[in-house]
Amino acid sequence: MELTETNLKLDPEVEKSRICTFIRDRVVRTLKKTGAVVAVSGGIDSSTTAALCVQALGADHVLGLMLPERDSDPDSLTYGKLLIEHLGIAYETVNIAPILEAMGCYRYRNEAIGELFPHYTADYKFKIVLTPQGPRHGPRLNFYSVVIESPSGVQEKKRLPFRNYLLLVAATNMKQRIRKSVEYFHADRLNYAVAGTPNYLEYDQGFFVKIGDGAADLKPIAHLYKTQVYEMARFLDLPKALLDRKPTTDTYSLQQSQEEFYFQLPLRTLDLVMYGMDEGFDTAAISRATGIPPEELEWHMNDIRQKRATTTPLHLPPLTLIPASRTHHRGAQ
Repeated sequence: MELTETNLKLDPEVEKSRICTFIRDRVVRTLKKTGAVVAVSGGIDSSTTAALCVQALGADHVLGLMLPERDSDPDSLTYGKLLIEHLGIAYETVNIAPILEAMGCYRYRNEAIGELFPHYTADYKFKIVLTPQGPRHGPRLNFYSVVIESPSGVQEKKRLPFRNYLLLVAATNMKQRIRKSVEYFHADRLNYAVAGTPNYLEYDQGFFVKIGDGAADLKPIAHLYKTQVYEMARFLDLPKALLDRKPTTDTYSLQQSQEEFYFQLPLRTLDLVMYGMDEGFDTAAISRATGIPPEELEWHMNDIRQKRATTTPLHLPPLTLIPASRTHHRGAQ
């Protein structure tokens, strides 16, 4: 059998029913909660998750949270409000910038970047990008660079030394962890569950922050490839503007795609590569389906395997000498 995009097609009615049954069962029966909290970013994953929670629990039992901060794209609020109005759900908007300021997020960020660019100031924009050394360069080697942009639009780029990379990532990871704290505050006050929003690519490849966006009571779309999330969103009749919006990390002040930060392949192509690997297709079949030459494809497949291996600790529950319960497995991201 040949591998094609058809392999990823859903029966959306069946899949919606399956996911909604899962949401109702886990929220009501397992977690003993009465609704769900969803952090709404204006992206397709959180929008689809919120819509499925509404289908499963009713609009009166879903709370949408918009959690902007200093580096957030203003469009995220616009798209988030569009979704909330479309679904008819209650919502809260919490600007987390003062909390991040108090915790030193922006100060540590400026320190990490300022060591490389002494002229960097708070009115510059920035992002970090993955700079891969591909098949033409021999053995695989990835490193991160930081890109800054002056108020006049001039960009500069430098490789991030390991210490600066760790400091910058630690500082920006605060954003995801503070957002999750706000989510659980509202979940606690309403007796709701927190619904996580990762798709399969993010969940499988470790594209999340532990105890940040990786923390949730349930993850309804963590089994769906990105193209399947879009298919489900179309079936749920989400606004076209949400379907047309390009996926971003919305973590740094410069616009940044998920591909340049982490995945390295267009998401539709990555879906096919990962599906082919998961379902046991050989390299030749995946190469024909994606148009990627076999030698380059091997490099990308090794990257997928490497991310699965190196991000395994993100999926682990807390490690204890003696299990807290000898009859139940307990753990959370």
